[in-house]
Amino acid sequence: MKRFFKTSGYLLVVLLVLANVLFSCSSSRRSIPVEEGWELIGEEKVNFVRDKDEVIVTSRNQFTDIRFRVEEREVRIQDLKIYFENGDKLEPSIDLVVFANQNSRNIGLAQDGRTISKIEFTYRTTGSLLKGRANVLIYGKRHTLGF
Repeated sequence: MKRFFKTSGYLLVVLLVLANVLFSCSSSRRSIPVEEGWELIGEEKVNFVRDKDEVIVTSRNQFTDIRFRVEEREVRIQDLKIYFENGDKLEPSIDLVVFANQNSRNIGLAQDGRTISKIEFTYRTTGSLLKGRANVLIYGKRHTLGF
């Protein structure tokens, strides 16, 4: 009987280790649905204090608009600067609150599209530290040639 429990104990440990290895090797990336015509161009986790981030945009596509999507918590976005590949900079006057799991309004760049090199913005999560931080996704609307 002791031998049975001893063997069962070893088997249980081996199974737990194997399960841990299998789950830790699986992808931790989540699938983010993207509306047709839009492309995810950046993502940032937001602190509760005034936070300033710079997002380098690696896509070489041209975009006509950008917008923010906020996950988990409400976010206040301020002081937006959009830098373009040709060296131009756009600083739209912005002070908007984006509610949890909602999109901001579209921020127009150019009807004929612009290639973005980076985006700088100041933002903060509103609410309680105990309820967690927000995640901000930045989307660009791809320019399509009209016929």
